[in-house]
Amino acid sequence: MVLLGAGLLLAALVNLSLGSVTVPPAGVFASLTGGPVADEAWRTIVVDYRLPKALTAALAGGALSVSGLLMQTFFRNPLAGPFVLGISSGASLGVAVLVLGGGLLGEGFVAATAGLGPVVAATLGSTALLTVVLAVAYRVRDAMTVLIVGLMFGSMTGALVGALSVFAPAGQLQRYVLWGLGSLGSLGWGDLAVLGTVVAVGLGLATASLKALNLLLLGEDYARSAGLALRRSRALILLATGLLAGGVTAYAGPIAFVGLAVPHLTRQLVRTADHRVLGPAVFLTGAVLLLLCDTLAQLPGTAYVLPINAVTAVAGAPVVIWLLLRRKMLF
Repeated sequence: MVLLGAGLLLAALVNLSLGSVTVPPAGVFASLTGGPVADEAWRTIVVDYRLPKALTAALAGGALSVSGLLMQTFFRNPLAGPFVLGISSGASLGVAVLVLGGGLLGEGFVAATAGLGPVVAATLGSTALLTVVLAVAYRVRDAMTVLIVGLMFGSMTGALVGALSVFAPAGQLQRYVLWGLGSLGSLGWGDLAVLGTVVAVGLGLATASLKALNLLLLGEDYARSAGLALRRSRALILLATGLLAGGVTAYAGPIAFVGLAVPHLTRQLVRTADHRVLGPAVFLTGAVLLLLCDTLAQLPGTAYVLPINAVTAVAGAPVVIWLLLRRKMLF
């Protein structure tokens, strides 16, 4: 845990230092503490642009990783991720209705919803779908039924998004595609405060579920015989996942592979199945990994920035393949 904490600080320092303009570590430290810097432009770059982006990357990476851990344990499925409940699909449908459907209403509507419109639409879409999944989870006894319902809703919303894409103007279609590639650099301090609050509430619910997760490792029948209130614990876990994954998706877009790969990678690092240790370790590992991916996405020394999904997929897919080949993904 100490090494992961140190790695998080080092990854943050590298992220704040590298980019189209290289700022030495001493300049980063002086900019953050208000000390004298050799170039005042460094302070503006670090404090106003790179620091919010670094905090967003750390929060998003940690939140997606913890939500992936919750889903893998809850469904006892090593390939489950934070978006198996259809949360990402609900957010995508909300943004598609706003961006693609709104484009048919004219440029005035597009301009009026260019700011927080996608965030609000993604939040409403993911919340609506999560509400349906929670209602299903409360009525059924089998966790796999919840998984199938989430996948079916995901397929259905994907079909609706495809239908909207056929009729959308080219400019709006490009805007939606760019949102789907993910972005960590579009949040201001106000947006970051809202995201931080949502993630904090989600982490609080996840922390309250740690004992239930340890019991669920041995199956629902064992957990029920041990006195676990299964329906209440199930709703708590799903709500925590919805807040963590839905909040990140609303503000940063659907970021792939982090929630799937990081829990498995962390299990190899800490060598324990105890969620009281695994949960904090997964959060720190996810934060470090997404900070490093964001650093690579900035293409240091150039003015180009890659979509964050382009980097996370390249970094995450080999990890999952390696773990599959080593057969370490099974519980």
